Amino acid sequence: MEQESEKLELAALESRIDELIKTVDSLANENELLRTQQTHLAAERASLIEKTERARSRVEAMIARLKAMESR
Repeated sequence: MEQESEKLELAALESRIDELIKTVDSLANENELLRTQQTHLAAERASLIEKTERARSRVEAMIARLKAMESR
């Protein structure tokens, strides 16, 4: 009886360890996906900042040209 009880406990422990391994694998995969997404979003943000700066420069240049035309 005692051996059977130990076998059941061991089987339950093995099952729990298997579940934990699956959870760790799942979390590692999710973490990798999130890191990839973060890298992508950071690159997209940098691109948008660059586009905004170019647009700002163009608008400032247009304003300067309009002011120059006004003062003629």
